[in-house]
Amino acid sequence: MTLRLSGGRKLLSPPGQTARPTTSRVRLAAMNLLAHDIPGCGWLDLCCGSGLMACEALQRGAQRVVAIEQDRQVARIAKANLETVAQGLGHGPKLQVVQAEVLSWLGKGKAAEGCQFQLIYADPPYQAELYGQIGSAVLKGEWLSPGGLMVWECSSRALPAVPEGWLLEDQRSYGTTSLMLLKRAN
Repeated sequence: MTLRLSGGRKLLSPPGQTARPTTSRVRLAAMNLLAHDIPGCGWLDLCCGSGLMACEALQRGAQRVVAIEQDRQVARIAKANLETVAQGLGHGPKLQVVQAEVLSWLGKGKAAEGCQFQLIYADPPYQAELYGQIGSAVLKGEWLSPGGLMVWECSSRALPAVPEGWLLEDQRSYGTTSLMLLKRAN
């Protein structure tokens, strides 16, 4: 499968069924929903797969991207894709791809002052039911900056419950995929 950014740039795709790339329809919808928040932001991509969503954010002006992927081979592909997109930009964004299990990485400690993210995108395997745990770990680690958003990409057939400490800001469905935009409750 060939992956393409909304601008047409080709990206590497993980082999087989190891990752489920976000469809172009959902990617464009997410980027449109977040258009005012992306330029200059810090973007944390949880369960990043090929890095496609982080690449879209980079292309739209994100200044710092951290992408977390559990699978070693897929993490290498994500890093290559992010570096390719970053090289084509006129600015030098900060990039980091971490090969780690998402909850383990989030639980390593609290975000350092100035290292919080304005946007957090989480797209775990739908059947893993990690959304609530991710939400709790993001709150506990203080990974989201005040006023920031966490976006969940999830199945429209089984929307996850909004966990304690979060408010549902917006929810959109695009066929079998939904986007849930969450803000911290306090």
